[in-house]
Amino acid sequence: MVLSLAACGKDNTDAETGGVTKKEDTAKTDDTKKEDTKKEDTKKEDASKPADDTADTKEPVTIKFSWWGGDSRHEATLAAIEKFQETYDWITVEPQYGAWSGWEESMATAFATKTAPDVNQINWNWITSFSSDGSAFKDLNEYSDTIKLENFSKSSLDLCTLAGELQAIPVSMTGRIFYWNKTTFDKAGIATPTNLAELYAAGETFKNVLGDDYYPISLGEYDRMILMVYYLESVYGKAWVVDNELQYTAEEIQKGLEFIQSLEDAHVTPSIQTITGDGAESLDKNPKWMEGKYAGIFEWDSSASKFQKALAEGQEFIVGEYMKDMGDYQGGYAKVSLAFAISETTPYPEECALLINFLLNEDAGVEIMKSERGIPLSKNGLEVCLNKGLLDTTVAEANVKVLSWVSFPLDPKFEAAELKNSDGIYFDAMSGLSYGDYSLADAAQVLVDGIKAALAK
Repeated sequence: MVLSLAACGKDNTDAETGGVTKKEDTAKTDDTKKEDTKKEDTKKEDASKPADDTADTKEPVTIKFSWWGGDSRHEATLAAIEKFQETYDWITVEPQYGAWSGWEESMATAFATKTAPDVNQINWNWITSFSSDGSAFKDLNEYSDTIKLENFSKSSLDLCTLAGELQAIPVSMTGRIFYWNKTTFDKAGIATPTNLAELYAAGETFKNVLGDDYYPISLGEYDRMILMVYYLESVYGKAWVVDNELQYTAEEIQKGLEFIQSLEDAHVTPSIQTITGDGAESLDKNPKWMEGKYAGIFEWDSSASKFQKALAEGQEFIVGEYMKDMGDYQGGYAKVSLAFAISETTPYPEECALLINFLLNEDAGVEIMKSERGIPLSKNGLEVCLNKGLLDTTVAEANVKVLSWVSFPLDPKFEAAELKNSDGIYFDAMSGLSYGDYSLADAAQVLVDGIKAALAK
């Protein structure tokens, strides 16, 4: 919703702050009333205005800022850093960034050895994994005068609160949804699928019409795990984990694995061996994705832009639909997409807080970042994006569909490193099944044992 900033009656809208300033009526307002009005205006916090700091009284400092992502996120963040340094010119920001592959492992080491950068883009579950006692990240409640916390709902801040401390600021909410390369489906002579029956049929059509190396969707190991949980929640109508307890039996999980294997058997998705053989670091860098041979993904709405921008010219990328024929329930979940945290070890927490506030709340930072990390949770950030038409329309469409569909919670340990990393339980079970090293029952038991062990920690 776009919030109107139009003035009412004799109220003037302040162009810089978005706040309302009263006209002074010298004929009707006495000195006492004017003084009260001035005091009231002084109390107002400006959620979008830069902090009133100047370099004249500040010693130069350097802070390090780390994040991962695709090229478009890197470009936008680097541009925002440049603008931040112009605004707060006693602060130098050293960027540290890269692709996701191997990123969590290196950051885990940095947090454990207390050598992490000053400001960090983090996954939501890192709070639980690396700072369950509050030892890795600053309590950002202490910097509420710098980071305009009033821009965020209490419920969203609560998601990043652990051990009684606000350990990060949530950037956006996200969930997984289908995306399709419509150009490839057009080439095959069929519409993009809206249900499972159409998806299975598309596998056969792609093979017969386009060739053996064309597939309706590409699903890696972790994609398969998340899609399996979405399927099982749709069938059984219960959350994956509740109160640190796995809610599914080995037999129920086996049913989910049967579904995943059926997609591979029906030529809907390539095998893990085929995907690995492509030799790409990630799907968005895979020539088969770029050329449209892999014509779909099941991906986070906040990550859509990097896949869209990777496509060769002339290919149409669209948001898909949730498949209602999976079961009687609306499976799937939403989570905090990304968050910003300040390392407990930083000597410059105020400067770090200024950077976070700039990226999320200040107009100048928001206008550069747009929706590169998802649809902003910051009230001012969202308002700026809506008023200026800055949101990526594909990301915005997907986010609306996700948040209106999903109905189950996500347990933070679902994304524990020992489960989701390339040497983790999910990869072991899904690749073992795809390669034929595990039976359905064996893969199900690998998941049950590994997940219960992670939950017990």
